[in-house]
Amino acid sequence: MTLFRVAVVCGGAIALLFAVYATFQLGANQQSEATVDTSHVSALRKGDMKKLIFASQPQNVVTLPFLDENQSIKFFTDYNGKYLLVNFWATWCAPCRKEMPSLNKLQTKFGGDNFKVITIATGHNPIPAIKNFFKKEDITELPILLDPKQDLVKKCLSLAYRPLSFLILTAVK
Repeated sequence: MTLFRVAVVCGGAIALLFAVYATFQLGANQQSEATVDTSHVSALRKGDMKKLIFASQPQNVVTLPFLDENQSIKFFTDYNGKYLLVNFWATWCAPCRKEMPSLNKLQTKFGGDNFKVITIATGHNPIPAIKNFFKKEDITELPILLDPKQDLVKKCLSLAYRPLSFLILTAVK
């Protein structure tokens, strides 16, 4: 996926999430089940983005932990108030390895106080292998995060394929 396509998807997803957030902050739909109108971004579902999926309803942020490279426990809530582009990947996954430089560029260009790309290696991914891959590909802006038992990826979307990315808004500051 090219950096432009990743940026377009992220921009559309951020706009969608902002609309959902604004709706709830302003008190709309308090008595009814919330739904998300994705009609204005459905045009993104073509070419490389044909598998783009939007949640039909706002989802709660998963509270399962994941690990950093020092084996310290992390949670999505550690990124309070940020939009996160979360990418599940594996060192042995060729498509994952192919898109990682674009994710690094996305973080370099757009990462900051409000947005962050985080990549979580799922399953068996030795830290030395991740570090070697990051060094070889000059990936300097992405954290080394791990989900060794794949609990997080299973809970988030109940999908087993990689690469898999989704955009979330953590609790607002």
